[in-house]
Amino acid sequence: MAFAEHVDGVSRALASEGGVPAEYYSAPVFYFTNPYAMIGAHDDVAIPPGCRVFDYELEVAAVVSRDGSSVAPADASDYIFGYVIFNDWSARDIQKQEMKVGLGPSKGKDSATTLGPFLVTADELDGRRTAEGLLDLDASVSVNGTVIGRDNLRNMSWSFDELLAHASRGTWVKAGDVLGSGTLGNGGCLVELWGRSGEQKPEPLKIGDVVEMTVEMLGTTRNVVVAGDDAPAIAEGRRYHWDSNRRS
Repeated sequence: MAFAEHVDGVSRALASEGGVPAEYYSAPVFYFTNPYAMIGAHDDVAIPPGCRVFDYELEVAAVVSRDGSSVAPADASDYIFGYVIFNDWSARDIQKQEMKVGLGPSKGKDSATTLGPFLVTADELDGRRTAEGLLDLDASVSVNGTVIGRDNLRNMSWSFDELLAHASRGTWVKAGDVLGSGTLGNGGCLVELWGRSGEQKPEPLKIGDVVEMTVEMLGTTRNVVVAGDDAPAIAEGRRYHWDSNRRS
């Protein structure tokens, strides 16, 4: 979650309080997603089982070139092979339910992730780096030909080098790992807009919608939303009543 504007809008939609928490700026928060959910830049994307509020997320990802542990930010560029457009599709209703429990997201985020259309090597973007090491690349997303969001990667709170360094603290990043930037602001996803307006406009994605994402020098993805398969429902959890005074 490297874009504060995104955090502000999403917190207004999914949490009880809006705004960017002070803790956000202490370190780049992230989660591990599903490596088996990758789809191509022009593949159809299915609505997840049970989802009624489907959303896109405009991101860029760095692809790790070699293994490293506790990598220093000053050295992290040596561990990035290249960059690619990354769409982290989201079942917002499921995500909201999960995160009320204080953990997740899990099933709200694991159904599909678009990568493509090209993996652009890091050296190709050297001329587009700011003095702070951020990528100066315009990005936009449209639904059915109407542009919904625009932002620039230079608005990240941390550079990709810093994201990789943090992800590797006390553990490993491995060659082939994909590190998403987090969703860009200014309409990089629908739920951000809903959080600010208080209503679901633009409306959630529906069957037949065409989502296109364009990032300078990285190309354009185009995915059509299609109906998903049903999946067996899980029964409600058993309710266990315990004695609050009991000690183990």
